[in-house]
Amino acid sequence: MSGVTHGRQVSPLSPPPTRSARFGFLAILALVVAVPARAQDTGADARLAALTDSWYAYQLAEYHQIEQPDGSTEAGERYWSATPAAYTARAERARATLAQLDAIAAAQLSPAAKIDAAVFRTLLEEQIGDARFREWEMPFNSDSDFWSYLAEPRALEDGEAYRRYIARMRDLPRFFDEQIANARSGLKRGFSVPAVTLEGRDASIAAHVVDDPEKSPFWAAFAQMPARIPAAEAAQLKAEARQAIAQSAVPAFRKLLSFYRDEYLTGARKTLAAEAMPDGKAFYAQQIKQYTTLDLTADEIHRTGLAEVARITAEMEKVKADAGFKGTLGEFITFLRTDPQFVAKTPDELMGVSAYAAKRVDDVLEKYFGLLPRKRFGIRPVDPAIAPFYTAGRGGLDACQMNTYDLSSRPLYNIPALTLHECAPGHSFQMALALEREAAPKFRRQTYFSGFGEGWGLYTEFLGEEMGIYRTPYERFGKLSYEMWRAARLVIDTGIHSKGWSREQAIAYLADHTALSAREVETEVDRYISWPGQALAYKLGEMTIRKQRARAEQALGPRFDIRKFHDVLLSLGSVPLPVFEERIAAFIADGGQGFPGVKYD
Repeated sequence: MSGVTHGRQVSPLSPPPTRSARFGFLAILALVVAVPARAQDTGADARLAALTDSWYAYQLAEYHQIEQPDGSTEAGERYWSATPAAYTARAERARATLAQLDAIAAAQLSPAAKIDAAVFRTLLEEQIGDARFREWEMPFNSDSDFWSYLAEPRALEDGEAYRRYIARMRDLPRFFDEQIANARSGLKRGFSVPAVTLEGRDASIAAHVVDDPEKSPFWAAFAQMPARIPAAEAAQLKAEARQAIAQSAVPAFRKLLSFYRDEYLTGARKTLAAEAMPDGKAFYAQQIKQYTTLDLTADEIHRTGLAEVARITAEMEKVKADAGFKGTLGEFITFLRTDPQFVAKTPDELMGVSAYAAKRVDDVLEKYFGLLPRKRFGIRPVDPAIAPFYTAGRGGLDACQMNTYDLSSRPLYNIPALTLHECAPGHSFQMALALEREAAPKFRRQTYFSGFGEGWGLYTEFLGEEMGIYRTPYERFGKLSYEMWRAARLVIDTGIHSKGWSREQAIAYLADHTALSAREVETEVDRYISWPGQALAYKLGEMTIRKQRARAEQALGPRFDIRKFHDVLLSLGSVPLPVFEERIAAFIADGGQGFPGVKYD
């Protein structure tokens, strides 16, 4: 998800990771594992399964989620408790569960169960780590917030779903009060989002402070209420919704808006670096590990970023020559940013370019994947309430979003790469495949690791070259600009949070090395400042996938089948990157076997 998703995991069984909604409730990430058929379960396997099933049931209850027949989950009648006591209790539960996991003999686990155990351990350690730094005291950032995805943009399934939705609206004052109290505690100890990144972000709150309930974002689901709900029931639900919006949602957002403007904006820290916060060096190191799932230092990542920027710059020079442009690379980027031929005239035109790119992908998918999902996805515009400060796009299980705000800042040559990443064969494709893998532990069907997931998304942009999706030098340059965008993040994120970079220095670096518009450059830099470590996941994950693919190609020679490699990768669902590396080693050792039951003729 450009910008997703969640080593940090996103789960509909837990609140959005503190400091952000990540993909929040927009992207219900149902990810599963599937490896070659399990050997007969050992006693250790059974103990692990019982432990993870117990954790899954606890998560359902703790976060008020309702399991669906397809393995996904839906929100219940209230939001989770956001009190410090609740977060502390969850961390204690995670510690106790980790001790139980440690008591299971790892050597006695089957190969598939070893993957389950590695994933489970990482999830537990992350929750414990979050509690160490009291991350709930910074419950939003410049990109995403705990309030971003609470309003349902589409019709709900039935009357019961609407009643639960209304109940959640009535729970908003309690939920927001707890989040405000946490943010106040963060302000007091200097653990806050940098003030410079927050200007104008209050617009996403103000959009919910309305005089007419039917102008609230929460009303959208009622305006589209399906005809299958009887008229009398529909009328009653709408009446209750108007009351809940007027008496609960609007007052909650009004109070939040006052806090944000009067206390948070004025009290937020003036420093930028994560390392400038309390216990900042350890905090940033933890963020690196959680988002990337790799053991790397900030210095190592910074050097990797500089090397990738140099490599991609050389590739850009080649594409510039292919386009017949005679000036410098900087002049070519200026041309791309300013020539009107690259700007959509209407939001529908931009959405149409994305939709056509997705259909070109459909035309060649079977050459690159043996496993194809049944589930379809839509392409939707980003919610206008958050679009001015939102990233270019986000992917999700049901839909991917394209930002149509300020069309001049969304050049069309970027859209094919963005669509590959967010839609297919990127996030929406990956999530659908994962959801449809039924032979998986329940706790695995809700897990997302940013290093793996965002690495896959960026890898699919690279794959677009092989698939023939980029038709012009400009679209190929758009792909390279997006790759450079992710490489530059390695330099900028570590530069800001570990090397004393200023916001202006970061903006200049990103503007000088990519064809991103000025709006996108500033939005992205503010995202990196306020969300330490998340931006590192994309390039490091993609480099890991490409490295393992090259390793398999070299080892297997003519036996290498790209479809089998992709199927084995995606059948993992989402795992820490070292687990993925181990799985590819097994793939090579077994001669490049694909997914069981799939015909690769």
